[in-house]
Amino acid sequence: MRFEHLGTVPRVHAEAVVAPTAVISGDVTVSVGCQILHGAVITSEGSPITIGEHTIVMENAIIRASAVHAAHIGSHVLVGPMASVSGAVVDDEVYLATGSRVVNGAHVGRGSLVRTNAVVHLRTVVPENTVVPLGWVAIGDPVQLLPADEAEAISAVHAELDFPGFVFGLDRSAPDYMVQLTERYGAALARHALDRRVDG
Repeated sequence: MRFEHLGTVPRVHAEAVVAPTAVISGDVTVSVGCQILHGAVITSEGSPITIGEHTIVMENAIIRASAVHAAHIGSHVLVGPMASVSGAVVDDEVYLATGSRVVNGAHVGRGSLVRTNAVVHLRTVVPENTVVPLGWVAIGDPVQLLPADEAEAISAVHAELDFPGFVFGLDRSAPDYMVQLTERYGAALARHALDRRVDG
């Protein structure tokens, strides 16, 4: 299913294959030879998404761009089932395994492997040909690779990266932080009420 969002219609190359249950919304470019499988969601929330040649987005994967963070997926990339990329850059020939996450402002270098359930965190730069181990967290620039059970070390770097400030422009210490977040984000998402299906 393809939807016009904020006046922009997805551009899907004639030699790309999109499953009928996949959703592509807004300013999205899908290049030649791509395969977008069942249940995948590719949604632009105000910034563009580009997907390079011969990239595969598997079942129930999510690729999204926010109003301030575009998303770019390079060529010959495999985005595994239930993986997600949000407002980040993924270079060519990267494998994002099942359930992996790449968060806003991150950059995954060419030829890297982000294994099952691993996370590439906010504003993190993963150099070329890096392996992020199964369930581990890549965080920071320069990157640190940490097992998920090192929560204290991850939290220390995470605090410096300021997720709510970077992604939502909010101060987490504000007493009404969640009120501000849900109302602001909800208002932005409500723009989908005006979306129009463009593929019949």
